[in-house]
Amino acid sequence: MDGFGFDSQFTQRVTKLALWMYRNYWRVEADGVTHVPGRGRALLVANHAGIVPYDGAMIRTAIIAEHPQPRHARMLVVDWAFAVPFTNTLLVKTGNVLAHPDNATALLERDELVGVFPEGVKGAAKSYRDRYRIRRLGRGGFVQVALRTGAPIIPVAVVGSEEVHPVLADVQPVARMLGLPNLPLTPTFPWLGVLGLVPLPSKWFIAFGEPVDVAHFGPDASSDPRLVLEISEHVRAWIQTTVNELRPRRRTIFS
Repeated sequence: MDGFGFDSQFTQRVTKLALWMYRNYWRVEADGVTHVPGRGRALLVANHAGIVPYDGAMIRTAIIAEHPQPRHARMLVVDWAFAVPFTNTLLVKTGNVLAHPDNATALLERDELVGVFPEGVKGAAKSYRDRYRIRRLGRGGFVQVALRTGAPIIPVAVVGSEEVHPVLADVQPVARMLGLPNLPLTPTFPWLGVLGLVPLPSKWFIAFGEPVDVAHFGPDASSDPRLVLEISEHVRAWIQTTVNELRPRRRTIFS
């Protein structure tokens, strides 16, 4: 294990299930995976949806399944997900890390591949009517991390995750009582009980964009708010444009 609890042997066993989900359940098609460097530091920046971070798992699996030099991406995950006993163990042992700039920086400085979802919890639980509308990518924290570490930014567009658990409404008052960031109502949850937690078999596409090189700006550029916003908007625009191009490739959300 490394300092964050990553267990490579455990992850190898879990990867077998992830590969089955990737190939047979969501039938993922991945484009541009060779834009991900086979070694060295890089920051994957993706749109986020589906409540449960299946998108992070499938991005990682795409790199394992399709890349000529497979490697593990270390995804940054919000704090509440680590509060669930079983999920906590699974996330930590498979290499996921609490979402914090210091953790991202530490991993990148070790030349790891790191994945972030700057839309955060609001992106993950956006309503179905707002699906595939990429929200503002936080306050540009991921850009600052990339500038400080000289890591190239790899934009990633995901189609399919919005339909895994389509959000009809978010019951915020109940969520606050339970100490959760949100409590989404979907077509199957809570109406079908535990079965309502089963993700729907939507058809997925994942596209990896060309690296955005920021190393030439230098680490001091991380304090330039105009530059940070410019790079953040460039990444967001690429993701939105690519999502718009990928969606018509599906005849229905399931095929």
